[in-house]
Amino acid sequence: QVQLVESGGGLVRAGGSLRLSCTASGGTFSGYRIAWFRQPPGKEREFVARIYSTGISTAYSDSVKGRFTISRDNTKNTGYLQMHSLKPEDTAVYYCAASLRTWGDYDYWGQGTQVTVSS
Repeated sequence: QVQLVESGGGLVRAGGSLRLSCTASGGTFSGYRIAWFRQPPGKEREFVARIYSTGISTAYSDSVKGRFTISRDNTKNTGYLQMHSLKPEDTAVYYCAASLRTWGDYDYWGQGTQVTVSS
């Protein structure tokens, strides 16, 4: 069973950048599909981006496409979410999730990291 810990959140001005990290332990990280979700204040949690175990295939929500990049370094057991051109509406708690399955729900979740974008 894998444990996930997010880091890298913080306060940034609109137009700025942040890189989130998701460090895994307790499992074979390279075998997991990894995703980032976020939950804006007062809203439901939403999908942000996904990357398969090999790192070749990625997917993004329309709201972040072209601004965010998901990646992974299996040698470091870490996934990343590079965020550019941040907007106030990107403000949310960002969660890392993992699954051994190639599709469907995610089975493991981190505790989340807060990202706040000021206007």
